[in-house]
Amino acid sequence: MTGADVLAERRGRVVVLTLNRPERLNAVTPAMHGRYLSLLAEAAGDPDVGAIVVTGAGRGFCAGADADAVAETAERAAGLARRAGARRRPGAATHPAFGRPWVHHLGVPKPIVAAVNGPAAGLGLVLACCCDVRFAAEGATLAPAFGPLGLPPEFGLAWLLPRLIGGARATEWLLSSRVVLAEEAREMGLVHRVAPPGRVVDEAVAWAEDVVARCGPDALAHAKRLLHTGWMTDLASAFDEARELTDAAVRGPEFAEGVAARRERRHPRWPRRSAG
Repeated sequence: MTGADVLAERRGRVVVLTLNRPERLNAVTPAMHGRYLSLLAEAAGDPDVGAIVVTGAGRGFCAGADADAVAETAERAAGLARRAGARRRPGAATHPAFGRPWVHHLGVPKPIVAAVNGPAAGLGLVLACCCDVRFAAEGATLAPAFGPLGLPPEFGLAWLLPRLIGGARATEWLLSSRVVLAEEAREMGLVHRVAPPGRVVDEAVAWAEDVVARCGPDALAHAKRLLHTGWMTDLASAFDEARELTDAAVRGPEFAEGVAARRERRHPRWPRRSAG
């Protein structure tokens, strides 16, 4: 489960995925992007994995898309526009090399924790926002990078941020593209916990291990589904979906184990769950 530019490490029932280009602050190349998503899918489908932590090697989390890849994309787009004798069509993909959506994280039926150990900019901020929970090192910086590049907020960031921190804060941040420290991001509600330098991954793993031990895998998968589908539906529909899932769950082995563990005052022995 390892590759030169993305590493995967098992810590109990938690997989730690590490972007591994520290000399470039883990800026993402197209090949690295594909490898990362493959490892994410592998962890999601492994029934022995209960949660995933995402971090970066060295002093950065992710500085965004690799500058060379961005420049190559810009040159290709400019060439196509020149040959067509027109400007680039509005809505066309700016980064086709990163075409698979980062919001794929929202569909992974296991908790994903971003351990933001250093700068998270542009695509790095998107990656952190697509995770379910965010831990950050003291003084770590987060910033949108699209405006200063002459681009609109990409990869769903303008949809995600208002839902994570509220419309007013998201509007100011996206329009200014300013740098935000981890401590302010915690005040915004984007970062859940700020950890001492060098401790952010360990604290994220400890949180994930505790969640996996206390909560059933089906329960976690259902919680993610209801949280994310709830953004796009009305209260009555959300209520009905939750009731249907609950009616099925109370007849399943996970609920029976949870009740037995509580009665016997022991830790639950949860069945394993794959991505299916």
